[in-house]
Amino acid sequence: MRKEDEVIVIAGRDKGKRGAIVEILANDRVVVSGVNLVKKHQRGNPQSGERGGIVDREAPIHRSNLAIYNDSTDTADRVGIRTDDGKKVRVFKSDGRLVDE
Repeated sequence: MRKEDEVIVIAGRDKGKRGAIVEILANDRVVVSGVNLVKKHQRGNPQSGERGGIVDREAPIHRSNLAIYNDSTDTADRVGIRTDDGKKVRVFKSDGRLVDE
């Protein structure tokens, strides 16, 4: 999985939700936009103009709970690697279409 890949959650509380990868962290965890939202109690900072209160944030989710979204089949899909003209490219296992089109 790479940054800005469209993924779908396949296990856990947010199963079925889709989003794009925002950040890749250590220990096989990623942050996905709009997925695994948690409430954070944030202290205000008057010097920078930040208000305090309860805010929603995206928490990291383990990459084993995600699969790359295939828009042609409208489902989650596995990814394989193939060489085209001496270059490695990612392809969907179900239909052989390139992931990075």
